[in-house]
Amino acid sequence: MKKIEMSNINKSFFGVKVLHDVSFSVTKGSIHALIGENGAGKSTLMNILGGVYTLDSGIIKIDDKEVTDLTVNKANSLGIAFVHQEINLFNDLLVYENIFINKELTKLGVLNRKEMISKTNDLFKKLGVDMKATDLVADLSTSKKQLLEIAKALFMNADLFILDEPTTALNNEEIENFFKIIRNLRDHGKTFIFISHKMPEIFDLCDEYTVLRNGYLISSGNIKDTTPELVTQQIVGKSYSSQEKIYEDLKKGDVVLEFKNYSGKGFHNINLSIKKGEIIGFTGLQGAGSSELMQTMFGINKSTTGEVIAGGIKITNKPTKQIMKCGVGMVPANRKENSVFESLTILDNYNLASFTITSGKEPFFSPKKEKNEFNHSKSEMLIKCNSSNDLLVSLSGGNQQKVILGRWIKTNASILLLDNPTQGVDVGAKNEIYKLLVRLAKQGKTIIFNTLEIPEIQKCADRCCVFYHGSIEKILERDEINEETVMKYATHANRLEVEHNG
Repeated sequence: MKKIEMSNINKSFFGVKVLHDVSFSVTKGSIHALIGENGAGKSTLMNILGGVYTLDSGIIKIDDKEVTDLTVNKANSLGIAFVHQEINLFNDLLVYENIFINKELTKLGVLNRKEMISKTNDLFKKLGVDMKATDLVADLSTSKKQLLEIAKALFMNADLFILDEPTTALNNEEIENFFKIIRNLRDHGKTFIFISHKMPEIFDLCDEYTVLRNGYLISSGNIKDTTPELVTQQIVGKSYSSQEKIYEDLKKGDVVLEFKNYSGKGFHNINLSIKKGEIIGFTGLQGAGSSELMQTMFGINKSTTGEVIAGGIKITNKPTKQIMKCGVGMVPANRKENSVFESLTILDNYNLASFTITSGKEPFFSPKKEKNEFNHSKSEMLIKCNSSNDLLVSLSGGNQQKVILGRWIKTNASILLLDNPTQGVDVGAKNEIYKLLVRLAKQGKTIIFNTLEIPEIQKCADRCCVFYHGSIEKILERDEINEETVMKYATHANRLEVEHNG
């Protein structure tokens, strides 16, 4: 039996058609992968199903009954829960308050906080989530915020869950536990639509799949009847090889970035020298310290001991604006909270960093010049947007990420810190970003990028720094970088190996 049937769905925005007669169906009690590049129409289709957008034409059936005039509240009442890629939580509220928002429990007209806290902690225990009902959301890590979003949806006791890139901020252990929860719920009759760009996850978890490209339905079927290579070709619409060579062994310059006994919240005793034109991959399990190191270097947090020197200038604990003026740029991991200004246009978001650096220096502002520069970047980075005057949040997650990358490239920063730069980016666009990093290295830029995905590091890095419990456990040269070796150091298995053999 079909849980969802969407037939001949059409949708346009401002005269631009984004869905063309798309038909999409999901079997009840299955996990269905919805796949496609950024801008392929996945989010639009799901936003129609979730009641966020209205369709222009087409038919929607839920449990074999036609549904019209869908709204968010109506979709919720029909048992549809939408876990969006971007985290939507109230940071100044406690965890249980986020769980029960608009669903508060009362006793004699007074909020029953004790009952809500108890139910929240029971839910976390059932899910195997290490979180407390009374934690302040602002104090949670990005991965725990993502798990809280998922827990909120599960708490609704929905029948259909739309999961948009739900594992982006989760580590391997959290993903494994999350998949275990989904499989258990599926076996009890729940239905899932799983939006992801990660082929290993799709083929590990899902039963069915649908591929969209440029707003058209390309293919649909059972996962067991296809292959990752074939699906990837359908996504990008051309011959694709995961073995495409991107890395280039480029000539390096002098040392431009040095960490000397550098310590701070989440990391300690970092000693590392990086040369001009070098691409370094940081990795490790979630919370191993690599992300915290980058944030502290960029002035977001204060270091406690040691120093960091960029381009011969000591930037230890300088204000972020001063660090930017020293030629350092950063793309943080949590795009929504730390990079995207929702009320600003694409062009204004793109120009933010350069305007901050040149504030007070440039007497005149040329809208024409700024638009021309953005259009050049748009072409170079293959950013899909109608107008630079549209809001940045109108773009897909991957295209937002490209704009934010372009923001720092425009500043002509000589050192780029990229924390999970391909989050929410499709397989084709990921390769474009890898190629861009190599082009930037050719121009003499020094790049550090932090990622949990080892194949990303293999694509373009000269060296790989593996973090464990806040310190660099191992620095691997290019020919040593592989998933088995990285995980050995990331999990401390190398020490256990020595102890066992010792």
